[in-house]
Amino acid sequence: MSSTDTPPPLYSAREPVFPRRVSGKFRTLKWWIMGVTLGIYYLTPWIRWDRGPNLPDQAVLVDLAGRRFFFFWIEIWPHEFYFIAGLLIMAGLGLFLFTSALGRVWCGYTCPQTVWTDLFILTERWIEGDRNARVRLWKARWDFRKWRLRITKWVIWLVIGLATGGAWVFYFTDAPQLARDLVTFSGHPIAYSTIAVLTITTVLFGGFAREQVCIYMCPWPRIQAAMMDEDTLTVAYRSWRGEPRGKHRKAEDAEKLGDCIDCMACVNVCPVGIDIREGQQLACITCGLCIDACDDVMERIGKPRGLIDYMALTDETAERAGSKPRPIWEHVLRPRTMLYTALWSLVGLGLVFALFIRPEIDLTVAPVRNPTFVTLSDGSIRNTYDVRLRNKNGEERPFHISLTSDTLLRIDLEGTDNLVTLVPADETLLQRVYVTAPAGSEAATADRTPFRLWVEDLEGNERAHNDTVFNGNAQ
Repeated sequence: MSSTDTPPPLYSAREPVFPRRVSGKFRTLKWWIMGVTLGIYYLTPWIRWDRGPNLPDQAVLVDLAGRRFFFFWIEIWPHEFYFIAGLLIMAGLGLFLFTSALGRVWCGYTCPQTVWTDLFILTERWIEGDRNARVRLWKARWDFRKWRLRITKWVIWLVIGLATGGAWVFYFTDAPQLARDLVTFSGHPIAYSTIAVLTITTVLFGGFAREQVCIYMCPWPRIQAAMMDEDTLTVAYRSWRGEPRGKHRKAEDAEKLGDCIDCMACVNVCPVGIDIREGQQLACITCGLCIDACDDVMERIGKPRGLIDYMALTDETAERAGSKPRPIWEHVLRPRTMLYTALWSLVGLGLVFALFIRPEIDLTVAPVRNPTFVTLSDGSIRNTYDVRLRNKNGEERPFHISLTSDTLLRIDLEGTDNLVTLVPADETLLQRVYVTAPAGSEAATADRTPFRLWVEDLEGNERAHNDTVFNGNAQ
């Protein structure tokens, strides 16, 4: 190559994908899933749940100000983050389970990117027409009609993105009040900025990037291979039945052709623009739309359905040999999937068990280190502790604080003459506690003396404790 030659480009320009409308069982399933998931997302913040006069009545609420998460009758406090961690572990195991059994069904049906992309494509098809009309419009010059259709589409996309960003912020504060504040332009600037960012990203990802998010931005296509094996059910093309493909059924040697008539229906309906006949590919999200398109063509030409279908590699080997494929349950119920199911169930049962045994009261103890101890005028040694009391009940409760130790120690509470303090309903109270060892006692002269701090709900008779140490003057 001479020095004047232009080097070939390292990256090719994106070819836009215009999926054609298709009908069938998988398309119907995707419509239902889209409707249910979008309904849950948009409507959940408006569901009310009566928790009493001192608590928010929003069924699902991430209360950042109160540092709590409400989910109907369940309330998660910051120190109970292990519940969130457990749910994330369950989500990961569930993703491994479904991918091992059925390939990328999460990507094809319930991933937010897929759901919102389907919604944006539906809007685009409604305004600009089906595949052929959209292709012609894409290639047409920018005249008044093209500008009108594009602007109409973009405005509707913007409304969808705005509703998406607006619904998200409703999960973090009282939805009706925030809606009024947003409409009257009295909402917090963070709410407006969050909605703006989510609106822009929703339109960019669902309207413009689309399949590029699945192919280039999402890490899961590169991980999925480790979750799949030869028994995983995934969308595949029965090449031994379809090949050699050909359009001319009445031509010479037509009887040697396979069932595939090379109509490109499977390619034209694919939301990521691949040809499934070329084999399993990283970009395939196994949505099943190519199955619907191919089955429709097979019925019209009088051929059996299933040229493209969910199948496993072991089925391919069996069918090429003339045997029947194994039943679906044999692919789903195998050691790997049963292991994932067992782990998923164990984590779920552990979370449920922890949810039902957690106490309604709790405390944490933090010794004050500056100074570590104070010597009083009578020679006694005093330590100071910050005790954080949590009252998870719906009403104010009196908490009695005491201690147990092998040596003589005395306890006092700041701000009260007795050992009882009132903790407001469903709140955390910081109570300063003083523990004193008499002069010359073992605890006063020892370096560290362990003891246990107790708190008791005088109305509910529930108790909780925390172990800590008393620091003496060991010099």
